[in-house]
Amino acid sequence: MTSTARRPGRVAKLPPRERILDAAEELFQSQGIARVGVQAIAERAETTKMAIYRHFETKDALVAEWLRILAADYQAAFDRVEAEHPGRPREQILGLARFIAEGLPTLSYRGCPFVNSLAELPDRSHPARQVIEEHKARQTRRLVGMCAGAGFPDPEQAAAEITFVLEGAQVSTQNGSIDRAGERLLRIVEGIVDRARDSAPSACPASRTG
Repeated sequence: MTSTARRPGRVAKLPPRERILDAAEELFQSQGIARVGVQAIAERAETTKMAIYRHFETKDALVAEWLRILAADYQAAFDRVEAEHPGRPREQILGLARFIAEGLPTLSYRGCPFVNSLAELPDRSHPARQVIEEHKARQTRRLVGMCAGAGFPDPEQAAAEITFVLEGAQVSTQNGSIDRAGERLLRIVEGIVDRARDSAPSACPASRTG
């Protein structure tokens, strides 16, 4: 979603539903889901609780929609690297790593919203948790597909290693345990990609893709 810089003037121009989502995003990110009530969201959005419930049946539905929007932003990153590097899955994978690395500074305060939300949503039947799990499964499928397209001998293993690095970098940035996390993330992913490529059968045309 849009940056909260210049928030008052920008928010005043948003339709009611988007204004509610904008307020919910800001509060959920800064304070967590459990600590934020519907009244606080209404006040931040300059509306009423009744207006919120006209757009979202429950707070859970609002949380789920916020996470659905975040998930769409991540899926758009996959679309973008595929469009920027058509037929070059290796470059697509590295593009995803750069996307995460460039976003790490914004995670230094509150961390990954998906990780934070999972910690607050222990019930796997919660609609918001289901949004996260479906998003992560879809993300994994797409990354496995890229690894397969690059001709890696074990696409699922390569995708798992890359996922561990991408998600671990976000947590490490949040807790401050690793310096230069973005730079290190890129070097590790490059190493995984190069190792997987080099171990691919030389006769396989896909092994020379990207």
